[in-house]
Amino acid sequence: MNLPQIMVAAPASGSGKTTAACALLTALRRRGLAPCAFKCGPDYIDPMFHRAALGVDSCNLDLFLTRPARLRQLYARHLAGHGAAVVEAVMGYYDGAALTDAASAWQVADTLGLPVLLVVRPGGASLTLAAQIRGLRAFRPDSHLAAILLNECSPGYAARLAPLLERETGLPVIGCLPRLEEARLPSRHLGLYTAAEIDNLSGRLNALADALEANASLDRLLDLCRRPAPEAAAEALPPVRAKIAVARDAAFCFCYPESLDALRAAGAECVFFSPLKDTALPAAGGLYLPGGYPELYAGALSQNRPMRRAVAAAVQSGMPTVAECGGFLYLGQALADEEGKRWPMAGVLPGEGFAARGLVRFGYASLTAEEDSLLFRKGEAVPAHEFHHWDSTCPGAALAAQKPDGRAWRCGFVSARLYAAFPHLYWAGRPELAARFVDAAAAYRKENHHAAV
Repeated sequence: MNLPQIMVAAPASGSGKTTAACALLTALRRRGLAPCAFKCGPDYIDPMFHRAALGVDSCNLDLFLTRPARLRQLYARHLAGHGAAVVEAVMGYYDGAALTDAASAWQVADTLGLPVLLVVRPGGASLTLAAQIRGLRAFRPDSHLAAILLNECSPGYAARLAPLLERETGLPVIGCLPRLEEARLPSRHLGLYTAAEIDNLSGRLNALADALEANASLDRLLDLCRRPAPEAAAEALPPVRAKIAVARDAAFCFCYPESLDALRAAGAECVFFSPLKDTALPAAGGLYLPGGYPELYAGALSQNRPMRRAVAAAVQSGMPTVAECGGFLYLGQALADEEGKRWPMAGVLPGEGFAARGLVRFGYASLTAEEDSLLFRKGEAVPAHEFHHWDSTCPGAALAAQKPDGRAWRCGFVSARLYAAFPHLYWAGRPELAARFVDAAAAYRKENHHAAV
């Protein structure tokens, strides 16, 4: 079956990819096409907007964290049952790891054979814009560029500019998306605000879709991007072997849905709880503290003493625990909020979290362990990603981290029952990590059940 499948990309960050992707997703949903969404790269925040537009989870596509065959599998599985796919690109179209095209949006489009809608802001350019687009189209033998959308462009100027661009680039201009101040998506230090924090987000997304429908030819775009849908192999979940307690609230919101799927595929049941509001952990054999914005909620997290004590007791008892970035900061001695006030945390790891006033060790890295531990095997290199503006006075030194450009450092705390570090892991790309976590959680639950008896 042929389905509309399109990537929304741009020459650079800040061009309006998320705005255009959400406008398109909302418009397709309102047309009854039941679209699904994807995000290139390790981003957590943009998929929240996709979910707000559709009511279903978005899926990350990352060729640093995931091998090509696995990426195709994830794409096919997520698309199954939907009538269209919209993939939001990352950064500039060709921008990948270590100043190469590796793991770039273009490489994802090339791996999946996706046509690409190029979102451009005309700004103060006209013919020069055509030169830039021609350069993008010629930069690789198959650019996959299929059409142009003029973002933050008035309909009048778009009507004058479109014939020029089509003549000079050979690409159709499907229309424009005018600037809508009332539909703007605000930003802060880690990018956009999360979807849950934006007032009247549904109204903003509908306004964007209205503007897109009024000023662009979606029918033309859909005709340009129809292609055969990939076949997804049916996969049955195994019996549940262990429960994993997963932190999920405003402070701990950076968790890939497909990584939770990897835990379930390994035999886990994910049981969610809130370190902000709950006072006890759910019954489980493992604990997962993902990243998020704990620094914005440091006071509330600290004041929930019963939960801090419950988490500390679980980790100290040997419950298999994975704590990434924000979760890692929560396990420390204290965490400073945005005003610099120090708040006590769970206190099971040394170090205090503080504002670094800039991105810290940002980007992709490979983690290598010198000994076996909960998730790692000796000498094994595992891809990971860091993105944080808070640091720790003691970030750990159990793992060797190395960027694709060769820069290296030490990080993290690991043991047979622990992974706690700033780097985020992507279990969907390395399912063996999820299996090891679930194995340990099942063993812990069995040990404690016997002890209780």
